[in-house]
Amino acid sequence: MSQKIRILIVDDEESFVRSLSFALRTEGMDVTGVHSGEDAFLEVRKNQFDIILLDLRLPGADGMEVLNSIRNLDIDIPAIMISAHGDTRAAVKAVKLGAADYLSKPFELDELIHTINTVLDQNQTALELEYHRKRDVPANGLIGDCTVMSNLRTTIERVAKSSASRILLLGESGTGKALVARAIHGESPRSSRAFIEVNCAALPEQLIESELFGAEKGSYTGAHQKRTGLVKLADGGSLFLDEIGELPLALQAKFLHFLENGAYRPVGSEHSASANVRVIAATNRDLAEEVRLGNFREDLFYRLNVITIDIPALRERGDDIIKLVEHFADKQAKAEGCQPIKFALETVDILLAHRWRGNVRELKNLIERLTILYPAKMIYPELLPAEFHEDELDGEREPHQPASSNAPQLQDRLDTTERNLVRDALDQANGHKGRAAEILGISRHALKRRLQRLGLQ
Repeated sequence: MSQKIRILIVDDEESFVRSLSFALRTEGMDVTGVHSGEDAFLEVRKNQFDIILLDLRLPGADGMEVLNSIRNLDIDIPAIMISAHGDTRAAVKAVKLGAADYLSKPFELDELIHTINTVLDQNQTALELEYHRKRDVPANGLIGDCTVMSNLRTTIERVAKSSASRILLLGESGTGKALVARAIHGESPRSSRAFIEVNCAALPEQLIESELFGAEKGSYTGAHQKRTGLVKLADGGSLFLDEIGELPLALQAKFLHFLENGAYRPVGSEHSASANVRVIAATNRDLAEEVRLGNFREDLFYRLNVITIDIPALRERGDDIIKLVEHFADKQAKAEGCQPIKFALETVDILLAHRWRGNVRELKNLIERLTILYPAKMIYPELLPAEFHEDELDGEREPHQPASSNAPQLQDRLDTTERNLVRDALDQANGHKGRAAEILGISRHALKRRLQRLGLQ
C-alpha cells in the first residue's frame, strides 16, 4: 500500500479550505487545513508535508513571505500558489521566486490533482539529482570531508597500493574499522580476490583455529567432514581479523608463524599448506598494555605493528556528523518505506555537542530508532533519547556552582563580537556564504546555524 500524499492547505477562506480538504481526502490524500501564515508555520514545525497549497493573499503576510519563513527553518516543501481572479501576474512572479506552480480560482479538482502529481514528480527528480550531486556515498563508503577524514583517505590509498602485507587498524569501538579494512582491500591490486572477515571475539576459543586454518575430517568431536579454513579462502586477497586482541594466547604463536612465512597446518593434518594473504588486523584495545599484562605476545604485536592506521573518533570529526546523519536518514527511510526524518537546527546543535561514546555505530542506531518511531517527522530536541538531555544538563554549569549574575551580559557581549565577525566575513565575501564560511574557518552548515541564531538571515 503506497503512502498517502500529505498536503497542507493555507487559505483564509474557511469554506474553501473545508470543501477542498473534503475533495482531496476523497482522493485518498492526507490533508491539513489552516487559515493563516502563523498557523502554517506551526504546522510545518510539527509535521512533515509533501506539498503546500498556499494562498497568495493572506491576512498579515502574503503567501511568498510565508513560504520564505518556512524555508528559513531549513525545510524545503514545494508550494502551489493559489491566486484569486486578477492575481495571475503576481502568481507568475511567485513561481519565478521559487514556488513550484500556481492555480487561479476557480479551478477544477482534476486540474489540481494533475498539478499536484506533476509538482511532486518534478520535486522527486530534483531531490534525486541533488542527492547524487551532493551526498553520493564514495565508492569506499567513507563519508565525510573533515581534515582527519581527508588524511585517512590519503593513508588508505597509499597503503592499499603498497606492498604492505600486515596492517593494524586502531580505533574506538564503532569508528568503522571494518569499513576501512574493506576500503583498503577495494583500492588494492587484490580487490578482484576475496575479502574475508573474522571477528575473533565472536568465535568460540575451541573452534577459532579450525575456522582460520581448516580441519581434517574427524580431527575433533563434531568434525564430520573436512573444513576449509578462512586463510585458504582469502588466498590472493585480504583477511580481516577484527578484535585481534581477543585471539587466544595458544593460537597467537601459530598465527605468528603464519605471518612470518605464509605457512600453516590445518587441524588434524600431517601436511602444511601456504597462502598469500594480506592480513588487516583491528582492535580497540591498547595492545602495548596487553603485552605488558601478558595477554598478547610481544613478537606478534611487533609483527602486526608495521603499518598502523588510527581511525578518528566521531567527536573528532566536526560537521561530518551532519553528513552521516543525512546518509543514515536516507538509508533508513528506504528500509522503512517512508520519507527521511529531518532535524531542527537546535537538534543538530545537540548532536554536534554529544560525546558519541559508541561513535558512528551509536549515531546509526539513533537514526534507525528515530526513523522507526517518528517516520518522516521533523526531529526536535524533545524527541531525542534521555541521554542527550543529560548531555545538555552536564554542560550547563559545574556541580554546585550557582549561575553567575554576569552571565547574560557576558553572553550578549560574546554574541555582539561574533555577529561583527560574521558580518565582516560576509562583507569580504560579497555576501557569498560559502566563501564567508572559509574566511571564518568553519563549515557552511555551521555558518548557517550562526546566521539564524544571531538574527542575520
